[in-house]
Amino acid sequence: MIENIKSFDYHVSWRSRGRHPGRHASTQRGMGMEFRGHTSLLSYPDPRRIDIRQTIRDPLEQVYVRLFNQKSATPVYVICDLSGSMNFGAKKRKIKLAAEISESIAQSASEHHDPFGFIGFDEKVREDWISTTSFKSHHAISMAESLKDFHPAQVNCNGITEVYRFLPRERSLVFLISDFHMPNTLLEEALSNLLRHHIVPIVLWDSAEYKNLPEFGLVNVDDAETGEKRTLFLRKELREKIVQSFEDRRNQIYELFMRFDMPPFYVEGEFDADSLTEYFHQFVAA
Repeated sequence: MIENIKSFDYHVSWRSRGRHPGRHASTQRGMGMEFRGHTSLLSYPDPRRIDIRQTIRDPLEQVYVRLFNQKSATPVYVICDLSGSMNFGAKKRKIKLAAEISESIAQSASEHHDPFGFIGFDEKVREDWISTTSFKSHHAISMAESLKDFHPAQVNCNGITEVYRFLPRERSLVFLISDFHMPNTLLEEALSNLLRHHIVPIVLWDSAEYKNLPEFGLVNVDDAETGEKRTLFLRKELREKIVQSFEDRRNQIYELFMRFDMPPFYVEGEFDADSLTEYFHQFVAA
């Protein structure tokens, strides 16, 4: 139910070009409070905005009106990874956690009077998991609810490089949700294609993938995206090497995102909407 979804507060650092009224600073003239300047009544025929003082000062006796910028809406999107690795989760599958985060984003966008859209991808962009932008969040929340029971196939996430084609030309706020188990070259190409927009990477990090390994013995491992099965003989040195490789990968992801000026938001365990509010206060200029 919508009333049980925890929302968060967010803002954007650019002026929206949207014509639909909203909560963000914009370039659109309208019934806002931000003074923009003066123009003649003939150019902007709104008698309610007549400025008597400016009119009296004009030696040509033109009638002037005050211009203001309105607050406008900004498109908000979730781009969600639906590849095989998202099926993993010790306490909760990553895909279910992604669905809960998507619900929160959709609800927050609705409260901010922003249109919300959803795009899912695995080895390609999944057109059956696309919700076009709408000011009514019910459809997107319903899609996120069904995502909780979705079981990704054992496929890769190469479709991330194509999602930009499904976004509008207008600068949008985009939440990119994934565990980012992908080659750096693939992620770098995807981020380069998304530079038009403001990207908030949401990294689903489950330490159970590497910290709960036994100290010694045989262990069977599956590659969630290729289906490949392997048997490893674990010993202390190999276990430490695996743990270190995951920690190195976390650092690599962070450094790559920061090169694109996209600070990542890590989610380990449960999603905390208040922490995402704090993220915007810390990293996004008002």
